[in-house]
Amino acid sequence: MEYKEILSLLAQGQVSRRYDPGRLIYLQNTIPTEFYYLESGVARSFISSPEGTERLLTVHHAGDLMGEASFFDQSPRVSSAVTVTECQIISVDGSRLERLLREHPELALPLLRYLARTVRLLSGHVDDITFRPADRRLAGALLRQSNSAGCLRTTHEELGTAVGTSRVTVSRVLSRFAAQGWIATGYGVIRLLDRPALETFVRGGEQL
Repeated sequence: MEYKEILSLLAQGQVSRRYDPGRLIYLQNTIPTEFYYLESGVARSFISSPEGTERLLTVHHAGDLMGEASFFDQSPRVSSAVTVTECQIISVDGSRLERLLREHPELALPLLRYLARTVRLLSGHVDDITFRPADRRLAGALLRQSNSAGCLRTTHEELGTAVGTSRVTVSRVLSRFAAQGWIATGYGVIRLLDRPALETFVRGGEQL
């Protein structure tokens, strides 16, 4: 059974809830009572500063979990999540999770791996903010936000917010990536053409 097929056990027998685009799923600094399984659609999670600025963490696609890290450690949420497109979402509370783990103990390992991935994602953002130049931060954001087909729908302004740089810088760097043959850009869409090259660049093994 594939990894996401195992996680889809969370949705079995549950009625999903429809969310319109732009609707808040959960809010930063609130106490979690559940986490979420994204059955369909696209959502994004982000961190807000006291001044109101936002930093994108990741884009979620169908089959992803959301809000699971804070749920498991029972601490206030470190981020917010909002729908990008119309979504069908299933919430999972503590009693349902306990019942599922009794019935499907094979869920435990994928959930642990998912938590580890979330920790690695947050660590990567700290590394980006602290050490990496803007072009490598942007390459990392493209890799994180693209779907399984290597595409992402976003604007230059949204990418600038995600990596802490200006829209002008984003446009300039994306043009360089396109000239290298790593990406192709269209109206509101970016397609990754050479993921290995971007990954190498993020690791510092390639210079532009």
